[in-house]
Amino acid sequence: MGCASMGGLYTPVDGETCLQALDAAWACGLRYFDVAPMYGLGRSEHLLGHFLRERRGEDAGGGDVVLSTKVGRLMARERPGRPLPPEGERNPLDSGWCNGLPFREVFDYSYDAVMRSLDDSQQRMGLAATDILYVHDIGRVTHGERAEAHWTALTTGGGFRALDELRRAGVIAGFGLGVNEAEVVLDAMNEADLDATLLAGRHTLLEQSADVLLEKARAARMAIVVGGVFNSGILAAGAGGLRKFNYQDAPEEVVRKVERLAEVCAGFDVPLAAAAIQFPFRHPAITSVLIGARHPDRVRQNVEWFETPLPDALWDALARDGLIAR
Repeated sequence: MGCASMGGLYTPVDGETCLQALDAAWACGLRYFDVAPMYGLGRSEHLLGHFLRERRGEDAGGGDVVLSTKVGRLMARERPGRPLPPEGERNPLDSGWCNGLPFREVFDYSYDAVMRSLDDSQQRMGLAATDILYVHDIGRVTHGERAEAHWTALTTGGGFRALDELRRAGVIAGFGLGVNEAEVVLDAMNEADLDATLLAGRHTLLEQSADVLLEKARAARMAIVVGGVFNSGILAAGAGGLRKFNYQDAPEEVVRKVERLAEVCAGFDVPLAAAAIQFPFRHPAITSVLIGARHPDRVRQNVEWFETPLPDALWDALARDGLIAR
């Protein structure tokens, strides 16, 4: 269960609806929840923590829940005597938050920032345990010309060292990257022993551009959690619905490919979204698929799509049409 939408991704969502969506996820058997300081500028962590503490209570303390959050962004407010760094150019993958809290993100991947980020997240959630920490959006897609400075903070500046210390001390069970680009994960695997990586949007029914990473992850026994299986919505709604791709309006060539994918799936009486959720598991490096939903009905719909039986002939047909690799 991904919690980005609870921050008001694309459209506002009220808190009670978010909690009902989490209730639905719990009732469906979901026990892995992923969140980040970025999501709603702290709002999603507050809502998830409230859910696990107040609505699940003792149920959530039985060891079955797996919780991941992220480091790399600190939430801050400018005040006299403490100006914040310039915001710089807007991240092209950041669509903003309709329900965001009144804070501003400050990127910092250094040793001290990683330690503070974990403390801040645990205080927002009101929970003492966090299983996985992902280094959030490290790489050129997010940072452009500032990427090298942030990478230096993570490597020689001690960010990875902080994560390793937390893991060795048993404060967290593991760490890795949470990113939208595969290449930076390959670079990070040369710098640290990563347990898991959350890769969004790069190994989906619509786009398969991470083959080298998936093979290296399989050899290194690094778990890959695939996020963004709907590529920001277009695979869930189809070409006639929400035309978002990579957090932005979908270009026409993407819309045309989605139409072709939908036609092949329709020939087997298979919902396009069901194929999108199940496709990543065809690769043995993939351990989990992360789906975000803002409404309980959509949570239950996602689970239904996940459990829909799909014929092998569907994948053969998609490969024959050149829509996925054989």
